[in-house]
Amino acid sequence: MHSGASAVLAEALSNSTAQTEVVAANDDAARASFVTLSSGRPLIDQLSPQYLRDNGIYVYESASGEVRAAISNEQSLRLIDTVAWTLQRPVTAEFANADDIAASLRRACGEDTQQARSNGPLATTGRLENEEDAVERLRDLASGAPVVRAVNEIIELALERRATDIHLEPARDGIRVRIRVDGILTTVRTFTVELARPIVSRVKILASLNIAERRLPQDGRSRTRIGNADVDIRIATMPTAFGEAAILRLLQHEKGVKEFSQLGLSSRDFDTFSRALKAPHGMIVVTGPTGSGKTTTLAAALGTLNDATRKILTIEDPIEYEIDGVSQSQVKPAIGLTFASALRSFLRQDPDVIMVGEMRDTETARVGIQASLTGHLVLTTLHTNTAAAAITRLIDLQIEPFLLSASLQCIVAQRLLRLLCPHCRRAVEVDADFLRRDPRYLALRIEGARVWEPGHCQRCGGTGFAGRRAVFEVIDVNDELRHLITRGAPEAEIEARAKSNGMTTLIEDGVRAALAGETSLDEVLRVTASR
Repeated sequence: MHSGASAVLAEALSNSTAQTEVVAANDDAARASFVTLSSGRPLIDQLSPQYLRDNGIYVYESASGEVRAAISNEQSLRLIDTVAWTLQRPVTAEFANADDIAASLRRACGEDTQQARSNGPLATTGRLENEEDAVERLRDLASGAPVVRAVNEIIELALERRATDIHLEPARDGIRVRIRVDGILTTVRTFTVELARPIVSRVKILASLNIAERRLPQDGRSRTRIGNADVDIRIATMPTAFGEAAILRLLQHEKGVKEFSQLGLSSRDFDTFSRALKAPHGMIVVTGPTGSGKTTTLAAALGTLNDATRKILTIEDPIEYEIDGVSQSQVKPAIGLTFASALRSFLRQDPDVIMVGEMRDTETARVGIQASLTGHLVLTTLHTNTAAAAITRLIDLQIEPFLLSASLQCIVAQRLLRLLCPHCRRAVEVDADFLRRDPRYLALRIEGARVWEPGHCQRCGGTGFAGRRAVFEVIDVNDELRHLITRGAPEAEIEARAKSNGMTTLIEDGVRAALAGETSLDEVLRVTASR
């Protein structure tokens, strides 16, 4: 890595002030001209020319031996300390015209002699060489110890706080790092603008993405070991107004599969789900938005089915839980291994149970239905807001209603609620004053009950919450519902019949958890209000 670039990164990471004097000259008192700039000796060998170009700074030594840095706006004053730290010399800032600074940089880099050829046949080659040089410099920065250490520390911090996602968000003055803990985003760190591109590039290198491509979204994955944890990281980048943003989804392999009995199902829902898992064939659908715990529920269900008498095959994207005794595959669209193609192959492998990570398209849905009707138990997920909406979604995927009614065993919808910190939660009575705080409380019909609200303590980081649990609604697809599905009954009618048969909705299950002191009413309404 270039020594000047290394110094810039080290300074930016430590946020320390250079041990040299930095004097900013007044705009009116010291405005340099191109002649003034040209008369000095350029000091660009010890700095990164690309860094100077990107930030509009020209550094030179005057005839008197003084180091001066020409800038065109006040925003660049904050960068002078970085220059002084790198050179280990006092630096005086002076204002100059942006065009004069650019011309001086071109002259110092020997680019003036190339300017006359800019319209000639070699112009394109020259530009390509400059672009390649810039990419290599960026790769060097991203692979340097300061940036590697910064990215590792971000991931370690996220794992320590049980985060599921890391968001790297560029802004005008730097890059902000936020992590999602228990479904809520929290800002944990910011880095200076000099580190924005190197940090995102480091993340892209982890996923073998193209660091030279900054105009289009990219996605990939990486598996790495941080501390004592093996972590799968799904990485997606997106161009924004201030540079590339990146999202890292963290999946830890050390997390064990939950016991089915520990999912938090009510006794009625537990019995319904368990009965469906004992069926020799058919389809079980778990539905909910992204991050609602569907994969955890399916993994727990597979745990109950996983014994020496059954052959279980899964196709997932990605494999979040490694289950001994289960043959697990991961989709690889680049080579044609999709959910649909894997499912077709599974049918020739003599399985008893098949788990499909998600039914995203018509082909996958049709093959899955076919498998469930030919002697296989199929578990899968969908993205819908309610359990009844899963039926509508599958019909939208061009599944005939009579096939759907014949294959469905049960449908599970779920959400994740944050759990109150047991050390600082506080009890409150649901009286008239409490109900006036939010008109939605009246619809819950819990006047006179006792509920709990979050407090603040060090053990929960001042949030009042620690951990999450799922709330469910489970539709038992019985003969009555099969008849409604076959005749194409609307979603509302199917849901009403399911309720009359004993289904508890998400919000009702959430209120049950709130009355038990596990969570707050506000949290229940936050997660299930759209229900």
